[in-house]
Amino acid sequence: MARTHQLAACPRCAEPLDASDLYCGGCGYDLSAVPGPPAAPPAPATDWPQARETDGTGRPAPVLRASDLPATVSDASARPEEPTLPEGVRVPEEARVPEVRASGGPRHVHDHPAEHPEPPDGDYALAAAPPVPPTPPGAGVPVPARSADAPLPPRPEGAPEAAPGSPAPGAAAPPAPAPSHAAPPAPAPPAPDAGPEAAPDPRLSPPPPEPGPVCARCGAGRVDADGYCERCGHAQPRPRDHMERELSTLAAVSDRGLRHHRNEDAFAVAATALPDGATAAVAVVCDGVSSATRPDAASLAAARTAEAALMASLPRGTRPEQAMREAIERAAEAVNALADEPVLPPEEPGQNAPACTLVASIVTEELLVVGWVGDSRVYWVPADRSTTPYRLTEDDSWAAQMVAARLLSEEEAYADERAHAITGWLGADAYELEPHTAAFRPEAPGTVVVCTDGLWNYAESAEAMAALLPADSGSRPLDAARTLVRYALDSGGHDNITVAVVPYPAPGEPVRLEAR
Repeated sequence: MARTHQLAACPRCAEPLDASDLYCGGCGYDLSAVPGPPAAPPAPATDWPQARETDGTGRPAPVLRASDLPATVSDASARPEEPTLPEGVRVPEEARVPEVRASGGPRHVHDHPAEHPEPPDGDYALAAAPPVPPTPPGAGVPVPARSADAPLPPRPEGAPEAAPGSPAPGAAAPPAPAPSHAAPPAPAPPAPDAGPEAAPDPRLSPPPPEPGPVCARCGAGRVDADGYCERCGHAQPRPRDHMERELSTLAAVSDRGLRHHRNEDAFAVAATALPDGATAAVAVVCDGVSSATRPDAASLAAARTAEAALMASLPRGTRPEQAMREAIERAAEAVNALADEPVLPPEEPGQNAPACTLVASIVTEELLVVGWVGDSRVYWVPADRSTTPYRLTEDDSWAAQMVAARLLSEEEAYADERAHAITGWLGADAYELEPHTAAFRPEAPGTVVVCTDGLWNYAESAEAMAALLPADSGSRPLDAARTLVRYALDSGGHDNITVAVVPYPAPGEPVRLEAR
């Protein structure tokens, strides 16, 4: 006998069963003898509560019938099935909806309520729906159904256009929603106004950090006290890594270069008035000796001391050649004094005296004076480039001595690895100081170029320096100095680079120094 219901396991041994099993595979129990599930009990009849005969106002409660629901088609046979409400549920008179017939006329049903006994104790009668606000005049007049192919009636002149989604004129009105007898949901609490955010209390917030310098490499991070960018981590340029100074007709630029970790060069430029009212432009360039201790301090002390000495002696009427020699001697004393300032432990080897080279120029309206110790140079480049340029200094170096003794040619001497070994410098361990000075009276305008070997290593001859100097160097000395420094950097930048550009003759009035 086939089973009419499915068992998941044997009722005797709980062996899992398949849908096609008639006997248990574990104990052989006859599964057809298992009685089926009991039949479900019949659903109890619903005892609907009866509505009250009145709604509390003394008027009989209206009854809502299926025929009171509006129809949207003209054919009565095509109407949807009319819903029926439970017995005792009534709709108030105000909630009645007119019926739209095929003829287009409305019909309201005003049936009297049937007599119903009062509901027994403990039962609840559904309350009537709340009254519907009265509709404005003309709002309840039905509109005859219009075919989909019928043209729209013309819109009266001046009437507003229908809003998107509203029924077109002549279309059947949508059925009104049936009144709901469920309790309305509780209103949600109003959302707080999204006003402007309150500003933080400055008494509770930490003060913002003071803005610091911006990274010169990434342009976004701030530089910490150790000199490194907090964003990209790169070390920042020191103040002396790149320096520029400019007067009206006098300028100087210094750069660390691409190979050295610091700039050991220094310069000073100034202008002053002579006793006769003429102007004197002064440029001092110094190059620290890298093998010495504190070469950067030596070059800076020499440049500042020489400038101060010249600015003090020239206005008093001291001859420019004598003023230049005295300035170099004062600079040498300042560098010698650095040796008396120990900065390294005495037991540490390699400590020696700070040292540097020096070259300077004094340019007036009719005189050009140069002075030097070491291998920094001064070039003369005439404004008329068809004339010959000159180098106005002789190096205190091994190569220069070999050329002067005629032991090597200039090309051979400067190709030797000992070429830049200097034989004269400023410092406590220098040989007997022999400042070199020279005076010139150029007959035509030109430009004086005062530089260290970081520049002239890439343009050694006067002709090569004249070819690099821009033609407008007399009127734009700062741009000319920048051009020369950029050329040295593009050529390798193996050393510190410093150059001062001084037009000749000097202007009639001195101009204050401007920092850039």
